[in-house]
Amino acid sequence: MRPFPRLFIVVIACGSLLSACETPERPVLPLDQTDELVVITVNSPDTYYENADGAYAGLEFDLASELARDLGIKVRFKLVPKLEDALLALEKRQGHFAAGFIMSDKLALGVRFGPVYQSIQPQVAYNTDYSRPRSVQQLAGSTIEIASGTPYAEQLNKARQRVPDLKWTDVDMTTDDLLARLAEGKIDYAVIGAPQMNLAKNFYPNLDAAFDLGWPTGRVWVFPLFTERTVLKTMDKFFGRIEQDGTLTRLLDRYYGHIERLEQADVSGILDKRRTLLPDLRDYFHQAEELTAIDWRLIAALAYQESHWNPLAVSFANVRGLMMLTETTADRMKVTDRLDVRQSILAGARYLLMLKDRLPVRIKEPDRTWMALAAYNQGFGHLEDARILAQRMGLNPDSWVDLKKTMPLLSLSKHFRTLKHGYARGGEAVVLAESVRTYYEILLKYERPYSWGFPPGDKVSPGVPLS
Repeated sequence: MRPFPRLFIVVIACGSLLSACETPERPVLPLDQTDELVVITVNSPDTYYENADGAYAGLEFDLASELARDLGIKVRFKLVPKLEDALLALEKRQGHFAAGFIMSDKLALGVRFGPVYQSIQPQVAYNTDYSRPRSVQQLAGSTIEIASGTPYAEQLNKARQRVPDLKWTDVDMTTDDLLARLAEGKIDYAVIGAPQMNLAKNFYPNLDAAFDLGWPTGRVWVFPLFTERTVLKTMDKFFGRIEQDGTLTRLLDRYYGHIERLEQADVSGILDKRRTLLPDLRDYFHQAEELTAIDWRLIAALAYQESHWNPLAVSFANVRGLMMLTETTADRMKVTDRLDVRQSILAGARYLLMLKDRLPVRIKEPDRTWMALAAYNQGFGHLEDARILAQRMGLNPDSWVDLKKTMPLLSLSKHFRTLKHGYARGGEAVVLAESVRTYYEILLKYERPYSWGFPPGDKVSPGVPLS
């Protein structure tokens, strides 16, 4: 027999048993012996994902990137399908730590915890189409599910000591998939963390938290049991630093600071009008993105906040149209008819771009956009006053999380009398910016990005005529 067929059989065998033929992944070197921090995590909205601009984002991404900068090394993320897979990868030394875990007694048996950086309150989620349970006793005999890899079975086990008929199922799916099942009425209840619950209410208006379950726990990074004490001390120092200088607060605000802003009626409204009104407006929003390079879904979110996509909207102050333009802004943007849908959308988008461009270049995204939205509501001068006030108060004038504290103070005489532009309804600007953030996330979830012909970053000057 010639050798070729036998070689072919070996190749086929390796193809069918790929894991047996692959070269095992090399263990990572200790942190003090490498120039690369390797972080194990999952692809999810609150850990690591690709945002609308095609860049990586997520709380864990930002935290690990910040740590890598402190250490003076680069960072690489190893993604696994599920969090429990991260523990196996960690055991094989395929990363320095795993990110995105919530503390539990069971988890503590096999890993070391880093510092707690976010408090997580377990909650019982329910479908508001049905009656709201008020206690654990009312859950007996119901269909309850928790997502695999979450620690909420521990709280349920403690509750079962009081309610023996309490039962639940650990399902192999993401929290988002689990909540979709709850929204569709396929299960009675789910147990999730409060931050995820608040975020879910913006996508599923018929979901809400019935009550808290047990005591809060914490989100942590987990390390192998063999991790050296010096590494854990480095983590303590890092989290101590970012908590003290406000970095941790800003990052938590970036991903969770706006999610409780809207009521259920607000979420239901945009989801309903997305089906009825948005189809006739989508092309105009696409044109606005071509004109400004601002994501059309952000412009649409701003338009919804301003007018609920009503092209004939008029306020008591004679602010008009889909983007609610003042006469002064309309004249500046060369708008001849504020009630004309195309003119209003393009002018509003150009005006937002102009406000963003006026901000100092050192202000980075997404703070730059949230500040521009506040200026869209109250004017650039009042935004600058809020930044000056932030500086006076020892806050960071380039941080949106700090401006959220000073913008409302512009309505107080002891502050606005000392500022150039005087009184302003600064709290209203904060509400607008935070609401737009949430509407934008809803549209990001349900609407596709627009592919357009300009090279990336190529945009038209805000001052060009509309025709």
